[in-house]
Amino acid sequence: MVQLILIRHGQSQANALNQYTGWSDVPLTAQGKEQARLAGQKLYQAGVGFEAVHTSVLQRAIQTAMIIQTVCHAAAVPLTKSWRLNERHYGALRGRNKDQTRQQYGAKQVALWRRSYAVVPPPLTQRDTHLRVYQRYPQTILPWSESLKMALQRTVPYFQDHVGPALITGHNQLIVAHGSTLRALIKYLEAIDDQQINHVEVANGQPIIYEMDQHLRIRSKTVLT
Repeated sequence: MVQLILIRHGQSQANALNQYTGWSDVPLTAQGKEQARLAGQKLYQAGVGFEAVHTSVLQRAIQTAMIIQTVCHAAAVPLTKSWRLNERHYGALRGRNKDQTRQQYGAKQVALWRRSYAVVPPPLTQRDTHLRVYQRYPQTILPWSESLKMALQRTVPYFQDHVGPALITGHNQLIVAHGSTLRALIKYLEAIDDQQINHVEVANGQPIIYEMDQHLRIRSKTVLT
């Protein structure tokens, strides 16, 4: 058996302010750092190890991963960063307070933008082409806005190309990412249908551990609450 560990980053500053974050690069709060420390402690106490770490290119995920590695005495484990694991892009909602958008657009519409599989939030009027971290990529990777379905279409290929092959050869893998991209991976791994994914929630700093066989079939799932 091999283990895949999924962890959503600790609380970010935008989480604390109840804002849509998406590709905005915000740091962890003090509470978020403590959530990361506790996640690492839970893994270490449970005897769960990992031989590679995968994160987005956003600092809240990277900070969380590095704290977990330190607590688990695994600082030397390779860490790979990819834009494909970035949070879903919330388009023109980015940076806005969620309660204010409910007041403006109505709770039903906001729920569709946030939780549905295929509905796309209002798009940006201009792409973030000035951000240095993405300048080595084609501009086409920069979203105007994304549904969960669109986020899945960029996240799953990363899993198939980089994480799955390592799991098949018996090497435990840790992914530290974001609420929506982890929901997308969970949908893929557990074959959850388009309607039921609406009910899947991923908490900050809460390790999800899948035990898999050599064919990547899930044998057990444990959430370290």
